[in-house]
Amino acid sequence: MMRTAIGAMALLVVGTVGIRAHAQVSTQQVDRIRASADALGDVRGEPEKDIPRDLWEKAQCVVVIPGLKKAAFGFGGEYGKGMMSCRTNGVFGAPVFMVLEKGSWGFQIGGESIDLVLLVMNPSGMRKMLSDKTSLGADVSVAAGPVGRNAAASTDAKLNAEILSYSRAQGLFAGVDVSGGVLKPDVDANRALYGHDVSAREILSDGGKAPESTQAFMSALRR
Repeated sequence: MMRTAIGAMALLVVGTVGIRAHAQVSTQQVDRIRASADALGDVRGEPEKDIPRDLWEKAQCVVVIPGLKKAAFGFGGEYGKGMMSCRTNGVFGAPVFMVLEKGSWGFQIGGESIDLVLLVMNPSGMRKMLSDKTSLGADVSVAAGPVGRNAAASTDAKLNAEILSYSRAQGLFAGVDVSGGVLKPDVDANRALYGHDVSAREILSDGGKAPESTQAFMSALRR
């Protein structure tokens, strides 16, 4: 009886911790999840202007940074926040929050914001993206991705690139060069999401179940 009671108390404590962990996810983080899901849904909602399906299906990981703004460029600090998920045995697993910063790119379009989608195309790129931070174009090779259902993806640059990059602004969708940016995990946001300190590498390589609060983003990935 005593052992049963202790077990029940332990389950209660674990359940309470889980509830607290999810309660720590801020409104801003919930908004980021929704914005990432919406951006990916918009990008993949137009088959004739979409990421080619063969490339999407080959991608090891996907990074989505919604609402990246020109106004932030050149002033230091964080330029964009989004989410990343990787495949394990062909299935997208639990995601992490990511930060993109210190970029100096040529795709700035007026004062409009853009949505950025990065496809990590091979195991080498995936390993590098699971480090504490990754310099795009330096630590990993990046190429502007081809667009459209029938887009040719056979050039050497695209075949050999570890990351293919895309942007969407003012309804226009195109490949884009993001060399010079630094992508890294958002440690504080991930702690809030999972309820304890855990590395992005552990989360992304584990292929575990995504928290309930991230289901909108996971659904967008599985479309």
